[in-house]
Amino acid sequence: MNWKDYIHSDRQILTGKPVVKGTRLSVVFILGLFSNGWTEAQVLENYPQLTKESLRAVFAYVKECMEDEIMLTAQ
Repeated sequence: MNWKDYIHSDRQILTGKPVVKGTRLSVVFILGLFSNGWTEAQVLENYPQLTKESLRAVFAYVKECMEDEIMLTAQ
């Protein structure tokens, strides 16, 4: 999965937040839907401009961003 085919950043769109190409739906917004309990089916139904592949790209993007970061654990 090459997330760069689906995710990009442009200063003119949401002040440069990473978004799914062709939309104004940010990676953070999409992750928020899932963290609030939305299913893939619900996301795709409510945002038909998204595809299963673009959702996979969101997670691939976040994975790559997190690979070199130090993770803090709750004590």
